[in-house]
Amino acid sequence: MKILVSCANGAGSSLMLKMRVEKALKDLNVTATKIHHCSISEGKSSASTYDVVFCPLNFAYMFDDAAKRGVTIIGMKNVLSDVEAREKLVASGVLDKFK
Repeated sequence: MKILVSCANGAGSSLMLKMRVEKALKDLNVTATKIHHCSISEGKSSASTYDVVFCPLNFAYMFDDAAKRGVTIIGMKNVLSDVEAREKLVASGVLDKFK
């Protein structure tokens, strides 16, 4: 599973969210082949090459084109919550494809 984590500037928030996603995956005993964090502008252009995109909830609409191509978009209300990341991964159903 390839995961993209994207925020406005691709620095602090996306790195912290990436760490939350890694913790959630570990808790779920799921291994990602790649987890990349970046800015929204970079993420929009490369999102369709990933299986899952994590971003702050208010930016999720920016990945509508990737969603139309089958990418799972997960908007996070709290980018510092590994619990929310874990719950949304499970609820999305994407884990079933990679277990």
